[in-house]
Amino acid sequence: MARRHQAMSVRLKNFINGQWVDPEGGRYREDVDPANGAVLAEVPASTAADAGRAIAAAAEAFSAWRQVPGPKRGELLFEAGRLLQARKSALAEKMTREMGKVLLETAGDVQEGIDMAFYMAGEGRRSFGYTTPSELPDKFAMAMRDPIGVAGIITPWNFPMAIPTWKIFPALVAGNTVVFKPATEAPYLAYELVSILQEAGFPPGVVNLVFGSGTEVGEVLLTDPRVALISFTGSNQTGRHVAAVAGAGLKRVSLELGGKNAIIVLDDADLDLAVEGILWSAYGTTGQRCTACSRLIVQEGVYDRLRDRLVERIGQLRLGHGLAPGTDVGPLINRAAVEKVQQYVAWGREEGARLEIGGGMPTDPELGTGHFYLPTLFSEVGSNMRIAQEEIFGPVLSMIRVKTLSEAVAVNNQVAYGLSSSLFTANVNAAFRAIRDLATGIVYINAGTTGAEIHLPFGGTRGTGNGHREAGTAALDFFAEWKAVYVDYSGRLQRAQIDT
Repeated sequence: MARRHQAMSVRLKNFINGQWVDPEGGRYREDVDPANGAVLAEVPASTAADAGRAIAAAAEAFSAWRQVPGPKRGELLFEAGRLLQARKSALAEKMTREMGKVLLETAGDVQEGIDMAFYMAGEGRRSFGYTTPSELPDKFAMAMRDPIGVAGIITPWNFPMAIPTWKIFPALVAGNTVVFKPATEAPYLAYELVSILQEAGFPPGVVNLVFGSGTEVGEVLLTDPRVALISFTGSNQTGRHVAAVAGAGLKRVSLELGGKNAIIVLDDADLDLAVEGILWSAYGTTGQRCTACSRLIVQEGVYDRLRDRLVERIGQLRLGHGLAPGTDVGPLINRAAVEKVQQYVAWGREEGARLEIGGGMPTDPELGTGHFYLPTLFSEVGSNMRIAQEEIFGPVLSMIRVKTLSEAVAVNNQVAYGLSSSLFTANVNAAFRAIRDLATGIVYINAGTTGAEIHLPFGGTRGTGNGHREAGTAALDFFAEWKAVYVDYSGRLQRAQIDT
């Protein structure tokens, strides 16, 4: 594919122990706009040595940072949130250039970071423990949170501001130090985020940033004994590797590993509302969300009408650069993503699904230098087909026909993932049955599968992760240890559970 280059505007550096430094090996890679191939920056291709230096700085800073009072740590996050708020528009524009989604969505991505900053800043004063009566007289009992140590933060490219802040901000407010390795496809927003944290006043060594690949940098975070915990968002396959390697060192590990999310539409649903929710969930961010809807489970009485409405609306979606007015769908992240989507479309056809619309790359020459793919809809999909079981991470939606709510719930639950699900219905009884029976970490009623709010726990079941949750106060449970404290003021030895 042809690529239009523009002059590189910046060469990024790693951030280690409060200083912006070049990678030891002197190697760099290009950061490009997936919509047109324009070069945005040169980014360090760091080595294990760079990662080791960052870990050493974080380990040294931990002892002092853990003793900074929680409210003071929160004040620094408040300042970071203020800076993010002031620069929201510029950050959103840069994000659109770097990873492709439309400006409306990148502004929302930055807003999540702002919300998380202010929320977690408040947790500096609210990281509550609890007291409880002791079973013995003249004895006080309480539980409190303790920071753990160096947190290795490994993030994906599709939410390059929101997801890092979901991880970094609770880690910091809990008293941990951080080594942050962002995805190679979206480094510039990581640079901007860490620059803001530096400006907000976080001490040297508390936040460190190392650009580079998983094999060069990520592997060091998994194996270095000075790193106490790993928070990772990415593919299920890579997550299994993270769990195996980091687990061998008894590190605490949090995994968020994607989804195969479904919207269920019952015969009594508001179809106008359902269509809007489906389009946003399936084709927003070009389907490149862990919460994207890639399965549409439809009761047979409304199946044909919903299919026809969707075909009409999908045909009206406009592809283009995310900064261009009127663009609905931006590019996929890279050529490999286009090839993966194309392969799944081929498998869908081979297995007998009916391609209703899309199924290829656009012919518009204006889009020829970007990684674009037409929004795609399959109907008459069997629930066991590959396109109905495996995460595609692209703009491909599969319609599955069912007779009852019970059948719809069973189809929803039969995939390997369990992140998000949705039900459109006017029946309150059906809604509550679905809430009870849908085996996902997130359930929406009369809305799509995407749109998490930062004060509620985020995560899923089965292949979506390993049980931890991000966001809300649940995030602090991962980034802190519980410590039980007993104060005996009886003046004599009292032995719990021992008969006297």
